Amino acid sequence: MQEANPAGASVSACDRLEMAFARCFARSESTLLVGGADEPLYQPATTKGAPNLLYYREDYFASALHEIAHWCIAGVDRRQQVDFGYWYAPEGRNAAQQRAFEAVEVKPQALEWFFSLACRHRFRVSVDNFGPQGDLPDTSFFRQQVAARARAYQAAGLPQRAGQLYRVLAHEFGGPGSLDSLRFNAADLA
Repeated sequence: MQEANPAGASVSACDRLEMAFARCFARSESTLLVGGADEPLYQPATTKGAPNLLYYREDYFASALHEIAHWCIAGVDRRQQVDFGYWYAPEGRNAAQQRAFEAVEVKPQALEWFFSLACRHRFRVSVDNFGPQGDLPDTSFFRQQVAARARAYQAAGLPQRAGQLYRVLAHEFGGPGSLDSLRFNAADLA
């Protein structure tokens, strides 16, 4: 998705997202969103005055939204650690490891759904664990958990940074400005 800016150069959706994130958090949180990475990574500043960098995979819009969601949830202490101090077990997780992965992913994926709606971008849950034949595990329970968490955020309000960014993204991409108008049904994630 490309559009021309006033100077005539193309601006991608990822560029627009990076600029919107910078408008919200470059000064207040000294954090920038950066695409083009081989793998997502949060890198806290290593020198005084340097920004924290939130890298997302290549130019994948969904990867950017997902990493932003993790950043919005991470507290001050977590934001001082590389990748927020989270563990990551690669594909091939057993059932117990997959349940632990999904438990950690419910909140960020619920926020990612909000951001996707604000950007008018399709959201899909990610269980990030393909089987030996390239098949995905049953995601019905996880989809229900993500939808329930999204409805809980809707009822209680988004965390402060997430709410701030949601409003900016809705304005930038033309998504719904009101959280009340959003619908979160697990069946829509199939």
